[in-house]
Amino acid sequence: MHDAQTLGELKASGYRSRSVKEEIRENLITRLRKGERLFSGILGYDETVIPQIVNAILSKHNFILLGLRGQAKSRIIRQLTELLDEKIPIIAGSEINDDPFAPVSAYGKQQVGLHGDDTRIDWAGRENRFVEKLATPDVTMADIIGDVDPIKAAKGGHLLSDELTIHFGMLPRANRGIFAMNELPDLAGKIQVGLFNIMQEGDVQIKGYPVRMPLDLLLVFSANPEDYTARGKIITPLKDRIGAEITTHYPRDITLSAEITRQEAWIDREENGTAVHIPEFIAEVIEQIAFEARDDQRVDKRSGVSQRFSISVTESAVSNAERRSLLTGEKEIVPRISDIYAALPAMTGKMELEYEGEQIGAHRLAKDLIKRASGVIFEGFFLGIDLDPAIQWFDEGNKLLLSDTASAEECVMLLEAVPELIGTTLVPLEFGREDKAKLVSACEFVLEGLYTQNKISRNEDGGFEAVTKAKTDRRGMIYEDLTDLEGWN
Repeated sequence: MHDAQTLGELKASGYRSRSVKEEIRENLITRLRKGERLFSGILGYDETVIPQIVNAILSKHNFILLGLRGQAKSRIIRQLTELLDEKIPIIAGSEINDDPFAPVSAYGKQQVGLHGDDTRIDWAGRENRFVEKLATPDVTMADIIGDVDPIKAAKGGHLLSDELTIHFGMLPRANRGIFAMNELPDLAGKIQVGLFNIMQEGDVQIKGYPVRMPLDLLLVFSANPEDYTARGKIITPLKDRIGAEITTHYPRDITLSAEITRQEAWIDREENGTAVHIPEFIAEVIEQIAFEARDDQRVDKRSGVSQRFSISVTESAVSNAERRSLLTGEKEIVPRISDIYAALPAMTGKMELEYEGEQIGAHRLAKDLIKRASGVIFEGFFLGIDLDPAIQWFDEGNKLLLSDTASAEECVMLLEAVPELIGTTLVPLEFGREDKAKLVSACEFVLEGLYTQNKISRNEDGGFEAVTKAKTDRRGMIYEDLTDLEGWN
């Protein structure tokens, strides 16, 4: 179908203008009736967050997403554009997407007044109807609303009070679209007043000149719950005009968290002719580390532990395994527990620590979290399985060193010396003895599990040995674990 090029052609086509909230509402209803999935790639919100967003849109409400970092708030907001029409008509040359049937800017009204049905029409796509801004204390009224442009006034021979002299800010340029403001509490109070005023009254003041512009917008905000509720940085009148507060959350279980990580993490390393295989227990340990961190009193709850934590750790662990494959010439990349320890740099920067955490340091805390997470997952796989022969072997004074750069072939030769370890390890797992890379990963996981239960000891070089008498006391063992970490700082 030929797009109308003039106002007269647009009228003849039968086009009907709708407000942006009506447009989004009607498109949402169509998708719901067809059973189409909303917000692709967003996992874990089908029964919680998404129904609340749907209700807000059906109610034609502006809304705010409250949640800690890494809870897909920005991704959800950006996907709202999928509910907009593919394109809409605007008056050609309009900076604020003027509706040809009801222009709100002086320029738009002037064009229709001068040219009537011959007014030129352009078509704006979805991508041109979405404006996103990160709120920071240095954002000015000129950024959001606009400012008087003396050059426009001089060139056009206009008075400064004339609307034609305005250089429009981000909010007017989002007219007939979606305006998103991330981290709203960080916006200065006076800017929030201007935002509230244009939401409520449809007019603003620029350099003292009142300009009335009834903008057509869906306003969407995001904020950290701590900033929003405790510090009270959002002015009360603006809060009152936000139709819905929708709380996001982290994944509720490890299975879902692992699914998100698989979706988001970059683990495709096949350009070197190698294939990546992440054992289930390794993936679960990585997710459990994030869960442990979120529950740990030494980690700041107000900041949260982002889902990006698990994603980055997974990518880093795979990279360490890839480094090993490049050194050994192996064609299969299979991460081990030692690769998770090698991913410490991907963890420490993603945790804000409380006072107690700062005292022991991020590296020590991260290693403690790995140990605890490994213990939880180990019990899930090996609860009730007899590993006493392996423990006894270590008690007899034997030691085992598994380097993170040693090939699977070398490691299997070393592991075979531990009585019944390989056979017992394979009991709950779904692969055979011939899959050496996975076998090594599994055996190292078992040894780590025994270490978490204080049945064997582990040193910083990846070596395992019997627990000495000095380490039998739980408090003493924790103390020694922490002092052993000096080399990691």
